[in-house]
Amino acid sequence: MRILKCIVTAFLVATPSLADNAELEALFEGLQGADSTAAAQIESRIYEIWSNSGSPSMDLLLERGRNALEAGDNVLAIRHFTALIDHAPEFAEGYNGRATAYFQAGRFGLSLEDIRRTLELNPRHFAAMSGLALILEELGQKEDALAAWREVERLHPNREGLKDAIARLERQVEGETL
Repeated sequence: MRILKCIVTAFLVATPSLADNAELEALFEGLQGADSTAAAQIESRIYEIWSNSGSPSMDLLLERGRNALEAGDNVLAIRHFTALIDHAPEFAEGYNGRATAYFQAGRFGLSLEDIRRTLELNPRHFAAMSGLALILEELGQKEDALAAWREVERLHPNREGLKDAIARLERQVEGETL
């Protein structure tokens, strides 16, 4: 019975409601023409939806992981996010949170693996894509980093720091025009 409960919980966590899907579609459409103020509000609402696992216990693990990140305790954050992933392996925010903690701890390989899984579960996760771009740039893979930032731009044209990152990488990859 316990195994069945875990499977059902994981399925429910992984399946957003139709209302959430419809709202997400509208929110992503709204990002395309939004000014920076409206984009920040839309982004906040998208995060709210993405952060709702459907399980109070899983939401608590997510909150604890995020609180540990804010406090600068990457080890504790990784523990909370790992517990979340263990119980809800189809919930993208667990992987995204742990990817952030790994990134902050300088563990880029592990961060990249969790970013990969986040994007598998949620291909429009612009924050995970931004993290990918940052790591690729840090690793000297400028062309790939630029491609990742352009994907972020496609999803969220007003993402903070996006235009500067693209301009910087375009100069490095494509050179400066005279």
